[in-house]
Amino acid sequence: MRVLVVGSGAREHALVWKLAQSSRVSALYAAPGNPGMAEQAECIPISVTQLQALADFAERGNIDLTVVGPEVPLVEGIADLFRQRGLRIFGPGAAGAALEGSKAFAKELMASAGIPTAQHRTFSDARAAFAYLEEHGAPVVVKASGNAAGKGAIVALDMRTAREAVQQMMVERVFGPAGDVVVIEDYLQGDEIGSTIVCKGTHYLPLALTQDHKRALDGDQGLNTGGMGAYTPLPFVDKAVESHIYRQIVAPTLQALKQRGIDFSGVLYSNIMLTPRGPMVLEHNTRFGDPETQALMLLLREDLINVLEFAETMPVKLSTLWQPGYAVSLTLASGGYPGPYQTGLPITGISEANRVAGVYVFHAGTALRDGQLVTAGGRVLSVAAHGPTLQEAVDKAYEAASYISFEGMHYRRDIGHRGLEK
Repeated sequence: MRVLVVGSGAREHALVWKLAQSSRVSALYAAPGNPGMAEQAECIPISVTQLQALADFAERGNIDLTVVGPEVPLVEGIADLFRQRGLRIFGPGAAGAALEGSKAFAKELMASAGIPTAQHRTFSDARAAFAYLEEHGAPVVVKASGNAAGKGAIVALDMRTAREAVQQMMVERVFGPAGDVVVIEDYLQGDEIGSTIVCKGTHYLPLALTQDHKRALDGDQGLNTGGMGAYTPLPFVDKAVESHIYRQIVAPTLQALKQRGIDFSGVLYSNIMLTPRGPMVLEHNTRFGDPETQALMLLLREDLINVLEFAETMPVKLSTLWQPGYAVSLTLASGGYPGPYQTGLPITGISEANRVAGVYVFHAGTALRDGQLVTAGGRVLSVAAHGPTLQEAVDKAYEAASYISFEGMHYRRDIGHRGLEK
């Protein structure tokens, strides 16, 4: 098979890395890719938003399967375009991707289908949103309804923070049109986890549960980021809770989409809070998570092509899907991230880090400048490690990270702490 991966981050690098191991893949391309992916795939200089150019390349290059990493092209309808042109693609059409692209739509769908989620109100007028805050009080979570690159949800434990969130989103428009509509929902407490399933319609294959670390600093302090690290599987979630998630959240969500005439296929990645009242959905995403994918790909034993195709050919056996043990991913970020940061800084030590047994370093925001690898984003690298125990996987990730250096580099020192504590 000739395969194209759309995207340029660590998630896409992890997918490329795993696809390169498949005996079924004869040619592998990444658009636009990054310097790390160039070791396993031919990088094509086409942006993820150049949908027509991507379809033209797939057609011209006789691509058998295109795998979309980020949400933006999915929300903009890349899967619809490809299918209209008879091109095979992994990912939902725009109607299904609205589950991620519009939090207001997702909340309405969940409420109508009786899927457990926080109580909420949706606003397109700032004055109405401010009035609701005064009536409801804190704590709340204020979310930009549109796509805000993982940074559009603000947990407001006090009224000042809540008012500032509405002011920034709806008045100052710090997230642009993503904040034209805002969802204000009740604050839920508990352990936040991720459920990833690969599906075709209502037929789905569950992957291992994950736990992300959204806050920038140790102890879950600081601003929300795109994700500072993740691990899998989760030692504190038993089979009964896992089954409840699939029975009460995943299956009803897919059924609700089908009832609305939406032919959903690809990935449904759900952020779920384990509350005293049971698992409740925080939000749905319609693509693989980042940094969750880096850990999942390191733990995955099965050929990734078989996983992506499972709904068509059923080649996957759950008993052989995963390697034993645990996998961890650790994000190495630019100084200042998720705020302003400098780019173009030389990176060293990746080769040494990759020599640690069970470790692979995925590129997120990197570039080549005159032959030198330099920083080119907020999240720069993702160090993924596999070990027989969670502690050993964590230790390997931090050992590997100790070899890597760039000016201002920072990372959390407590990835996996909830799993280790429990």
